[in-house]
Amino acid sequence: MSEIEAKIEALVPAWLHLPDIAEQWGVSILEVRDMVRAKQLITVRRGPNNTLQVPAAFIDETGPVKHLVGTLTVLRDCHFTDQEILEWMFTEDPTLPGSPIQALRENRGTEVKRRAQAELI
Repeated sequence: MSEIEAKIEALVPAWLHLPDIAEQWGVSILEVRDMVRAKQLITVRRGPNNTLQVPAAFIDETGPVKHLVGTLTVLRDCHFTDQEILEWMFTEDPTLPGSPIQALRENRGTEVKRRAQAELI
């Protein structure tokens, strides 16, 4: 396991498998895979079977957490890798307070996107 993989494992408390997400949302696994391909979700290969998993904090009852997709787009525009995005999203930011993903889950997306856009500078 690389250093960044170990850091992500330490930062992300819970993960969901793609079939579990599909079941929760009431959609086909193909729709969830399409979201992954469209870069609306980030997956990491994990576990003994090396399966694709998504941070549980990215998932709401009916879809991705509000403002998540836009935030991911901004960070990718800043040339962040998926691992760097995960690290950024789950690292505590005392000015928020909390982590960016916590702020998104608390419907404070505008502030998170503002910080993400600041990464462009």
